[in-house]
Amino acid sequence: MNKSSDVHLVDEGRVSDVRDRMPGPDDIVDTAEIFGLLSDQSRLRLLIALLDGELCVSDLAAVTGQSESAASHALRLLRAHRVVSARRSGRLAYYRLADAHVRMLLDVAIAHSEHTEAIHPEREH
Repeated sequence: MNKSSDVHLVDEGRVSDVRDRMPGPDDIVDTAEIFGLLSDQSRLRLLIALLDGELCVSDLAAVTGQSESAASHALRLLRAHRVVSARRSGRLAYYRLADAHVRMLLDVAIAHSEHTEAIHPEREH
């Protein structure tokens, strides 16, 4: 990260305000990890499936076209990062989105994708 002495500041007051509200280093790392989790299409499909409510691993695997093992592994990772939570009912584990923040993040990301046209140079033929 550049020190202010390394760059020419145009609006020093604004730079100071933005720096003051910048999350701490640990929060930045945690947030980047969340976005990293969401960048995987298989995990994202699991989360989108959970927008309608909780599902067991078998049903999530069926909905997303994954093996139960792959879905279970992804869900453990999502749970470790507090993106989903689980409850047990006998031998089955039922997963749901961890909280309203996760739902909001997914809703906004999906709405953004639906209402904007992304430029994908890598997809052009």
